[in-house]
Amino acid sequence: MEDIDAIAVLQDPVRRRLYEYVAAQDHEVSRNQAAEGTGVQRTLAAFHLDKLAAAGLLETESRRLTGRSGPGAGRPAKLYRRAAAEHEFSLPARDYRTAADLLAEVAESARLDVELQEAARRQGRALRGDERPEEGLEAVAGLLARRGYEPRLEEGEGGAVIRMRNCPFHALSERFPPLVCGMNLALLEGLLEGAEGFHVRMDAKPGLCCCTVVEDSKNNGD
Repeated sequence: MEDIDAIAVLQDPVRRRLYEYVAAQDHEVSRNQAAEGTGVQRTLAAFHLDKLAAAGLLETESRRLTGRSGPGAGRPAKLYRRAAAEHEFSLPARDYRTAADLLAEVAESARLDVELQEAARRQGRALRGDERPEEGLEAVAGLLARRGYEPRLEEGEGGAVIRMRNCPFHALSERFPPLVCGMNLALLEGLLEGAEGFHVRMDAKPGLCCCTVVEDSKNNGD
């Protein structure tokens, strides 16, 4: 399916609501969960979820939710999660990804990590503009959300932790992890400059952004 066709599937408001619900979860979602979470009838939810899966926007698997097997274990449930594939469309056609790949390849070969990180830090400050991340945890999370990082708040040993479910540079970070993850870290440092009581660190985990925002222990009175 062409990217434009996949994107067009989201024009239906019910389908878009279901997609956004599934995408916001950190686990697979059943038809019942999606229906309850969006206030949609189960049969209608199942219809639209399968349309989203056929368009490549969701991935599916079947699994018994009881954890049992054999007779009496019940039928496997169909589960949905956001697809890893990316979709984009532009008119006229543009190919910024190839340019980004080439630039990253040259920067890595020339060992321009320091220069790239300095530029990323400046860009982070510019992207922040007049926003005020120093106002606290919610302000920091909001700023990250507006940049597409999909922040998720957790409690860590030393205080609050903000993990990010999306990396805006995912495709590049797959090919050039040290270069691009270092750039991302510096960008976030610039973006969150002035957020007292928080710092950004590298903390790569499967399915998440390589960076994490951590509340300083001293901010909690430790």
